Amino acid sequence: MEHGGNEILIKDALVFLIAAGLLVPALRALRLPAVVGFIFAGIALGPFGLGAFSETWAPLGLFSISAPEAAQPFAELGVLFLLFLLGLELSVEQLWSLRRIVFGAGSLQAGASAAVLAGVALLFGFDLTGAILVGLALALSSTAIVMQLLTSNHMAASPVGRSSLGVLLFQDLLVAPILIFAGFAAADAGPNLGAVLLEAVVQGAIAIGILLIIGRFLLRRLFHLAANAGGRDFLMAITLLTVVGAAVITASAGLSIALGAFLAGLMLGETEFKHQTEVDLDPFKGLLLGLFFMTVGLGLDLGVIFEEFGLVIAGLVVLLAVKFVIAWGALRFFARNAPIATESSGLLAPAGEFAFVVLAAGASGGLITGEEATLVSAVAGLSMLLIPVTWRAARAVARRQTKAEPGHALPAESAELEGHVIVAGFGRVGQSVARILEGESTSVIALDARPGTVARLRREGWTVYFGDAARPEILNRAGLAGASMVVVTIDDPAAAARIVSTVHAARPELPILARAQDADHSRTLFRAGATHVVPDAIEAGLQMSARALERFGYTPETVRSLIGAERDAEYRKATLEEA
Repeated sequence: MEHGGNEILIKDALVFLIAAGLLVPALRALRLPAVVGFIFAGIALGPFGLGAFSETWAPLGLFSISAPEAAQPFAELGVLFLLFLLGLELSVEQLWSLRRIVFGAGSLQAGASAAVLAGVALLFGFDLTGAILVGLALALSSTAIVMQLLTSNHMAASPVGRSSLGVLLFQDLLVAPILIFAGFAAADAGPNLGAVLLEAVVQGAIAIGILLIIGRFLLRRLFHLAANAGGRDFLMAITLLTVVGAAVITASAGLSIALGAFLAGLMLGETEFKHQTEVDLDPFKGLLLGLFFMTVGLGLDLGVIFEEFGLVIAGLVVLLAVKFVIAWGALRFFARNAPIATESSGLLAPAGEFAFVVLAAGASGGLITGEEATLVSAVAGLSMLLIPVTWRAARAVARRQTKAEPGHALPAESAELEGHVIVAGFGRVGQSVARILEGESTSVIALDARPGTVARLRREGWTVYFGDAARPEILNRAGLAGASMVVVTIDDPAAAARIVSTVHAARPELPILARAQDADHSRTLFRAGATHVVPDAIEAGLQMSARALERFGYTPETVRSLIGAERDAEYRKATLEEA
C-alpha cells in the first residue's frame, strides 16, 4: 500500500510539472494572469475535472491529480516564501507607517464585513451561530493571491500595495480568535470564551515578540556564521530554517503561518543578506505558489456550482458588493484617498484561502452542515478566481477618479507644457532638485503618491501634485510628451524601477535621472532604462571620505581630485557590471 501511495504522489508531481510547463503558458498566451492559469489548471486536473471522468475512462486518471491533500504542505511553502520575500522588500519604518491602515482600516473592514455577511447568511437560512461563522470566514481576503498579483506587477510597495497589505496583516492576526470561536461554539461549553481569547492575544503577542527579538539580536549573527562557514549552500539552509521556524513560532501561538514568514523577512531585510536571499528563493517561490493556486482550483466543487448555480451566483454578487463597499469606506477614511481605496478594495472584496479552514472547522463541529460548507466554499473559491477581474475593474474606476479628483490633481494644462522637468517622488531629495532647477528658471512638475505628504507640502507652498508616476496616464497628464527630463527621487526600489520602465517605454530617448540605494539597485535601474543613476550608498561614502580627508589636512583641490577619481571609478564599475 505504501508503494502504491508513493506511485500516486510521483504521478501527481508529474501532472503538476506538465501543467506548469505546458498548460499555464498556454493560458498566459491568452493574456490570462498566471494566478488564473494555475487555478484553472487545478479545476481541470482535479477530482471535479478530468478526475470525474476517470471511472468512465481509466486512462484519464493518469492526467488528473489523485491526492490533492498531499500537495497542501508544499503549497503552503509557496505562501510562506511569498510573504517572506514581501517582508524583505519592506523596512520596519515603512511597516510602522502602516499602523493606521493595519489597526484602523483593517479592524473596520474585518468587523463590519463579518457583521453584514453574517446578517446576509441569516437571510439565506443559516442559524445564528452558523451565520456568524460564515461571516467571519468570508470577511477575510486572500493574502496569497493579492500579494502575488501585486508583486508580479511590481506594485507591492506602491500606495495600493501598502494599503492592501495593511488590511491583510490585520486579517492574519484574526486567525487564532476565529478558530477559538469556532471551537467554543461547537463545544457549547467549557471555560470562559473571553478569558481564552485574551490568552490567545497574549500568546500571539509573545510569539511576535520572540520573533522580533531573534531578528534583532540573532539573525544577522546567524547569517554571518553561515556565510563564513558553509557559503551559499549553508546560507540557503539557514534561510529555509528561518522561514519555516518563524512560521512554526506564530502557528504555535495560533497565528497565521504567513504572518511569521512576513516578520522573518522584515527582520532579515534589515541586514546585508537581503539581496542574496531574494535571488536564492525567487525560483522556489514561483513554483510552490503555482502549486498553492492549483490546490484552490482542486477544491472547487463544480457539481455544487452547477446544481446550485443561481444560489452560488447570488451569494457571489452579495459577497463582492458588501466587501467592496465596506473596504472602500474603511480605506477612504484611513488612507484618505479615493483612487487608492477603490483599487485596494477590488483586491480585498473576494474571499480568501482561510475561509476553507474556518468552514471545515465549522462543519466538523456541527455548526454548519457539510452541504452548507460546500456551498459557501464554492462561493469563496469562485470569488478568489475573480480577483484579477475585480482588480482590473477597480483599477479602471480608480483611473477615472484620479482624473476627476480636485485640489491636488494635475491640471489639464500641464499636459501642454514643454521643456519642463518631471520630478517623481517629492521627499527631501526631490525638493532639493526642484529648488535648484526652479532657481535656474527651469519649470518643474512634481508628483508624489502620498496624499498626506502632498497636502502638507502644498500648505508649505510647494507646487506638487498627487499621482503615481508609474501610471502612463499620470505621466501624460504631467506633460511627458514635452518634458526635457524625468528625475526619479523616490526611495522605494521597486517603485523607482517601475517608474523608470514606464517612462522609458513611452519615450526611449528621454533622459532619466534616477536615485538608487546601492550598486545592485543602480544596475536594476540601468536595465529599466535610466540614463544616469545616483546611488545613495556611493555618494554617502564619498562625502564621508571627503570630510575625513579634510580633517587630515588635505587641500580642497586634492580632496576634489581624489573624490572625483573614486566617483568615476564607482560609477564606471556600476555601469560595466550592469552591461
